[in-house]
Amino acid sequence: MGPRSSSGFYVSRAVALLLAGLAAAVLLALAVLAALYGRCARVAPSEPRACGVPSAAPSPPGDQESPRTPKPDSTREPAVTATTPDDWRPSGPWDQLRLPPWLVPLHYELELWPRLRPDKLSAPELSFTGRVNITVRCTVATERLLLHSLFLDCESAEVRGPLSPDTGGATVGRVPVDEVWFALDMQYMVLELREALQPGSLYELQLSFSGLVNEDARDGLFLNVYTDQGERRALLASQMEPTFARNVFPCFDEPALKATFNITIIHHPSYVALSNMPKLGQFEKEDVNGSKWTITTFYTTPRMSTYLAAFAVCDYDHVNRTERGKEIRIWARKDAIANGDADFALNITGPIFSFLEDLLNTSYPLPKTDIIALPTFDFRAMENWGLMIFDESGLLLQPDDLLTSKKTMISYTVSHEIGHQWFGNLVTMDWWNNIWLKEGFATYFNFEITTYLNPKLSRNEVFFSDVLYVLQQDHALVSRAVSMKTENFTDTNEINELFDVFTYNKGASMARMLSGFLNENLFISALKSYLKTFSYSNAEQDDLWRHFQMAIDDQNTVVLPATIKSIMDHWTHQSGFPVITLNVSTGIVKQEPFYLEKDKNQTLLTHNDTWIIPILWIKNGTTQSLVWLDKSSKVFPEMQVSDSDHDWVILNLNMTGYYRVSYDKLGWKKLNQQLEKDPKAIPVIHRLQLIDDAFSLSKNNYIEIETALDLTKYLAEEDEIIVWRAVLVHLVTRDLLFDVNNYDIYPLLKKYILKRLLSIWNTYSTIIRENVEALQDDYLAIISLDKLFESACLLGLEDCLQLSRELFKNWANHPENEIPYPIKTVILCYGIASGSDKEWDFLLNIYTNNTKEEERSQLAYAMSCSRDPWILNRYMEYAITTSPFSFNETNVIEVVAESEVGRYVAKDFLVNNWQAVSERYGTESLVNLMCKIGRTLSTDLQIMELQQFFSPMLEEHQRLTVHAQLQTLKIENLKNKTRNARIAAWLRKNT
Repeated sequence: MGPRSSSGFYVSRAVALLLAGLAAAVLLALAVLAALYGRCARVAPSEPRACGVPSAAPSPPGDQESPRTPKPDSTREPAVTATTPDDWRPSGPWDQLRLPPWLVPLHYELELWPRLRPDKLSAPELSFTGRVNITVRCTVATERLLLHSLFLDCESAEVRGPLSPDTGGATVGRVPVDEVWFALDMQYMVLELREALQPGSLYELQLSFSGLVNEDARDGLFLNVYTDQGERRALLASQMEPTFARNVFPCFDEPALKATFNITIIHHPSYVALSNMPKLGQFEKEDVNGSKWTITTFYTTPRMSTYLAAFAVCDYDHVNRTERGKEIRIWARKDAIANGDADFALNITGPIFSFLEDLLNTSYPLPKTDIIALPTFDFRAMENWGLMIFDESGLLLQPDDLLTSKKTMISYTVSHEIGHQWFGNLVTMDWWNNIWLKEGFATYFNFEITTYLNPKLSRNEVFFSDVLYVLQQDHALVSRAVSMKTENFTDTNEINELFDVFTYNKGASMARMLSGFLNENLFISALKSYLKTFSYSNAEQDDLWRHFQMAIDDQNTVVLPATIKSIMDHWTHQSGFPVITLNVSTGIVKQEPFYLEKDKNQTLLTHNDTWIIPILWIKNGTTQSLVWLDKSSKVFPEMQVSDSDHDWVILNLNMTGYYRVSYDKLGWKKLNQQLEKDPKAIPVIHRLQLIDDAFSLSKNNYIEIETALDLTKYLAEEDEIIVWRAVLVHLVTRDLLFDVNNYDIYPLLKKYILKRLLSIWNTYSTIIRENVEALQDDYLAIISLDKLFESACLLGLEDCLQLSRELFKNWANHPENEIPYPIKTVILCYGIASGSDKEWDFLLNIYTNNTKEEERSQLAYAMSCSRDPWILNRYMEYAITTSPFSFNETNVIEVVAESEVGRYVAKDFLVNNWQAVSERYGTESLVNLMCKIGRTLSTDLQIMELQQFFSPMLEEHQRLTVHAQLQTLKIENLKNKTRNARIAAWLRKNT
């Protein structure tokens, strides 16, 4: 996400003059140095302006119609791009990631003038100019000012002040600026002053700047070019989070440095300008060439972080509604608005705002909300206060989307971004190390809101399916905790890396666990207090814990074994999660960290810390009282079970705790007996939990694989497709079935699974054939059908293969008969696998004329399903030649190599085409291909043969990388070989 790091370089006035003098004597040296050195240009200062009133936006830069434009190369290096050895570089605060606390920004007067014109969309570079006046309070006497700036040319820099508070902020002086230079490593602009600013005084920094609109990535101020109403059009939008505001205007770009903003946008009259606040005024101006421009000003924002400042300049239509007296508008392409694609999002947005206002007892503070759908937006969605920005795929619902998960996903995303209006916008984390305080809670509430909007959704099962998969990526050796220490960050790029499953999913799981062991009322009460206290301000994790503790101390019902801080810091500051094991004979519960491959990795790192673990549990279907495991092991006599066939225990009620659960042999046996006798006595969420925990624990050496397999005996009685999905994900994989070394497993697994699968298959295949519309509100079925159909066809169920042929043929002959979206990937694949070149050519023609990236990727994958080597060879040939078929979104060679037939075909294809493949997809693609082709090897001889085959194609460092990866694959395959032999033996006994 972030810009590439580069070394710092500093140019003073003296150095610049020296270089200019040398240029007269050494012309060649000047040419070289000009490419390496840059400095901030100084022009006549602008007139001072007052700040803090809505109408006091900077005057339009009428003298800047021909702005100085930076000329960075294709990697978007900033205007000052030269690098020097470290010993040339003075040490100072510009070497630190965090700004020094010398200045506190209070208000920004920001004007932006992008030169976007509808009649000049093909201009090679689109520039913008701007001015910003920043009112600051000085806290420490300083002769040097630091603020953030990147990819910008500085045109002028002035410091006015001290400002007189008695005269409405009028300037009573001026502080001369001697020089301006850039510290590129930490992305600072540095102003060297002739005299010190005085503590307690107010000053105004006046900066003029210019830059380039980003046309390649979607951060900072960026361009979208698209087609609407049959015409080529363009728009501008912004993405400031986390550290891209500095790419658009010089600023104090840290979340705790909140300020108010007056924003002015100068734009072509055919466009509309949007920002955080409602439009204040609009008037016209002419530039020196006689071209007309529109100046749009906006009301003053509340105090907010720079990453929330937002702008859009577009030629869009909108739909609108009013919710509790505040206007909501959704902007999109005119075609999309006319088609009604924005109506679903519009209809849910108001109720979501009202739901959260009522729940949190805090009103949304802005007078309006704009939501804009961009044709392309890499970040999917952004919660800017008053102007939320979405990729249109996550906001617009088309009529043919009803059988997809898109309706639910739009609800998720809109709910998430609206949740940020409180968690993130109103109350902001003090710094990015605690970003989970906004992302975790927004993720938690988007599930609460979505189940409120659609009561048919099962909250626990949906949370399990869409959030708790983070358990598959988390373990004791992961270095990533939810809450990080600020001193661990040394580079801006590390901030960008925080937007991951640990921040979103594990963070949401922390919120859900809190809600689970407290109660919903206490949980919400604490959040209300937290939001009220820190509104328009910033908070740290300890602030949140303090408000939870206050809520707990004010009541007597919930009693905890330690303070909230003591309990939760274990979960947020430690990586990984625990496995708890119950011995049902003794009632002893113990905890240990979860390791990948426990026996192997447990010795690599001693994980001495324990967790304070809340255990909600059920016994014989009845919910029991909450208990706490606050040491490595503890006895709970109430968890013992008798010899009765009806006695069983499940820990982690509704999977609200962020941990996995194991049992002794008797405990697993009791659960297996209950499943075979009456599976419905165990709730769906716990049937899911048992399957997922057992297979994950067996894979990593916590329990035997046979214990997990025993839990599947009852499956003929399982009618919940989401449970079947969990089983099939663990048991029916392509590598397991198609690896020739596993030839004995396929017939056994086929017989065992299909015998139990028929009931659930008949249910859903009948729906597909007779009433597919019935699925449109069944989210869990929609996300599970693909795995059900894939597994049935993989295992050779004839009805699945026949249905695939029928649906494919019907679609090919009558394109209006669309293949149901949830199973489209499977049907396309098996339609090609069972067809000839006729079907393949038909699909290629569809691909060639399709413009939707998601569908193109789906079609490109399906074409790799052919079992005819000559077709696969032709496919790869198309991909690397200059034929009209451009597979830009998909590495066709890799996709072909992933199939069982294709990996041999791809290997042979590389013999004569590896250079073309390398040119088409990059040299690293050869490394990936080698690992895909060698994914089933299990001996050193096989590794050596494969390396000899690929050796001429790779460079030395790549050979070393491949060798290491193949060794890892070999070890994994040897481990799986033993595991698979045990699976085969179990299947022989139970089939």
